[in-house]
Amino acid sequence: MSSVLIADDDKNLRLSFSKLLKGRGLDVFTAKDGPEALALVKEVSPDLILLDVRMPGMSGLATFRLMKEFDPKIMVIIMTAYGTADIAIEAMKMGAYDYVTKPFDVEAMNKLIMEALEVRTLMKTRVSLPDEQPGPSEEKLVGSSKRMQQVYKMIGQVAGKDVTVILRGESGTGKELVARAIYHHSNRSKNLFLPVNCAAIPEQLLESELFGYEKGAFTGADTRRIGKFEQCNGGTILLDEIGDMELGTQAKVLRVMERQEIQRLGGNDIIKVDVRLIAATNTNLEKAVRENKFREDLYYRLNVVTLHLPPLRERVEDIPELVNHFLRKHNNLNPGMTAISPEAFQLLTQHQWPGNVRELENVLKKALVLGKGSVLLPQHLTQSLKSISPVSEIVAADDMETEMRLLVGRFMEQALPQHAGRLHSHLIEMLEKSLIIAALQQTKGNQAKTAEMLGITRPTLRERLARYSINYDIQVVSDKEP
Repeated sequence: MSSVLIADDDKNLRLSFSKLLKGRGLDVFTAKDGPEALALVKEVSPDLILLDVRMPGMSGLATFRLMKEFDPKIMVIIMTAYGTADIAIEAMKMGAYDYVTKPFDVEAMNKLIMEALEVRTLMKTRVSLPDEQPGPSEEKLVGSSKRMQQVYKMIGQVAGKDVTVILRGESGTGKELVARAIYHHSNRSKNLFLPVNCAAIPEQLLESELFGYEKGAFTGADTRRIGKFEQCNGGTILLDEIGDMELGTQAKVLRVMERQEIQRLGGNDIIKVDVRLIAATNTNLEKAVRENKFREDLYYRLNVVTLHLPPLRERVEDIPELVNHFLRKHNNLNPGMTAISPEAFQLLTQHQWPGNVRELENVLKKALVLGKGSVLLPQHLTQSLKSISPVSEIVAADDMETEMRLLVGRFMEQALPQHAGRLHSHLIEMLEKSLIIAALQQTKGNQAKTAEMLGITRPTLRERLARYSINYDIQVVSDKEP
């Protein structure tokens, strides 16, 4: 059962929301001020906190800051009757899930609370990969950055709605893991989930894999075979790397989406199927449509809801959490190695990771296999990291403008509902923050060199670091291998 803490000095609000949420089957705790709220956070670890900005004594934002120190992943919705821009910006910058002003629309507030609790559940969800038994090998969505919070929020929004979803992101960003999370939280979770990698199966075999075939349909078809769409009836199918699918197969997939029916190869019968389709790709589908390599009608059918997965280089702040997760996950490879040195950690944070999270995991696995001692050191990583390309090699220069347009389009799609009226300033803030982080990575955290590279003064850089809460003093183990 999920739990909610209501921290507000308004007794009537505490009572009314407590009654409402208990009626939804939630555990509810209340606090009249900051210190009382902090004590309850430490005692009961609520899944969600409704926190008023202005309370006697300690302010809501000060309370939030202390809560974050206790639990960096804490989920908070900030409430206030004083809806100033400064408070809103500060609250969201600190990592609040959302910010609402009083008086509330009770129905909208209730919906927001349930949505936040769903996201909180997703953050804790473990998802088993194919052919793996539950247990230590389980995978889960890892990362507390704002980019990943957006992903969790989108999963929560689309999972219960029976619509087509297309997952877009570079290889290794976790598209299949997200697809499984959507399935796990959908109404189809009791039925099958089947992933099909369209790029890994030869085209001649892909059709028979998806649609099945009748006996005698082709040489070697000695028996009838049921395809993935039939096997998955009532469930969810993931078509991974759909951008690599040939046009003929695309036409048959379009028919499934339009009519919910298939024909086996070599058969005449029309077979009805009820399947939710999730597609994934790391290719530019818009470009493929323009070049007549991808059907335009299928593109629009797929493009109901698009979920963009950020590359690892755009969520560098998640690397510490990912490193800890993978060291624990693969501890059986080297049980004695339980920590990472500052120098090794710096190597990991300075690279651009074209292979994203998958590549980070493989680098750490190799280091665990070959490393000696209790601390992971730079020499355990150097050979693996030599093959990692800088960001300038990931995106060709003549494609930069196209890539930038796509990024801006993604930004508008995700930011428009919340930031209407200030899209320009919000985008500039995001770009400036990303530029500063990239420059700090290039200069290994040297602020003087960073300011010189950016063409700004050091006082200006320090002001920006404070404004965007950029902190490179990440705590890592300082032990040296004996």
